[in-house]
Amino acid sequence: MSRSLLYGATKVDETSGAYAAITSLEQFQWKNRVVVIFPDKDNSRAARQENQLMADRTGLEERDIVVLKLAGPAIRSLFGASTDLDAEAISRDLGGPSPGEFAAFLVGKDGTVKLNVREPISTGELFAIIDAMPMRAADTVAQ
Repeated sequence: MSRSLLYGATKVDETSGAYAAITSLEQFQWKNRVVVIFPDKDNSRAARQENQLMADRTGLEERDIVVLKLAGPAIRSLFGASTDLDAEAISRDLGGPSPGEFAAFLVGKDGTVKLNVREPISTGELFAIIDAMPMRAADTVAQ
């Protein structure tokens, strides 16, 4: 399973855009984490990912997660509220996959990419990654 985990960097190269906030998703910054799903050609992996996420709506809500699905120029909110989103800008900003290739991204509340997977990830794995983040710990204490 190909997975890039960008969480836990101790030093950020400010000349690199790798840790820059995703401007096309700025309406969520400091309020929500965003999972962006890019469907595969036959939609099988994307459907599996959607089903896994939607099976735990309470977990999504507790972690302030918005789930979006991008297919070409179309964008659909699967969970959580969103307005005026530009699918092409989001795909470009995330470095989305080629059309017909599955990918899922987790964008943290700080607006940076925390996870990039090319195979569906279980909600248990996703939630464990989120729950280990300092901002999630702060969220939990504040509640």
